[in-house]
Amino acid sequence: MAIATTPHLNFRGDARAALEFYHSVFGGQLVAVSYADANAVTDPAEASQIMWGQVASDEGFRVMAYDVPSHTEYAPGVIPLFVSVRSTDADEIERYWGAFTAGAGAGSGSTSTVVVPLAPAAWAPLYGMATDPFGVTWIFDVEVPWAG
Repeated sequence: MAIATTPHLNFRGDARAALEFYHSVFGGQLVAVSYADANAVTDPAEASQIMWGQVASDEGFRVMAYDVPSHTEYAPGVIPLFVSVRSTDADEIERYWGAFTAGAGAGSGSTSTVVVPLAPAAWAPLYGMATDPFGVTWIFDVEVPWAG
């Protein structure tokens, strides 16, 4: 038996756009079930928002997301979490980083913001950090065995 941990991100109206962005970077299958699809509408203005969504790729990438309904308190932290994308393959990390940060710095507000450019680090052959257009900070790195 295997277990997998999947980040589940909470949004207020941006879950569909966030999932579409993650899908554009990592590929795989995107599933987005709206409150209307699930017959769970509590506010007609939120009917098309996401009650359950996921992007899953054959390479092992997984992320889930939903839109917190207006009747539920939503107070995200400053940086409540980092999502870590790790691989032992530098080319794979560079490919995902390139897609994730495409157009970064263009000032359109719809691109990722590079926090730490992808480059060698003392603990990894490649390490980079970027915040996506939805405020989620992601870390991309090449995983190496820890010799601590």
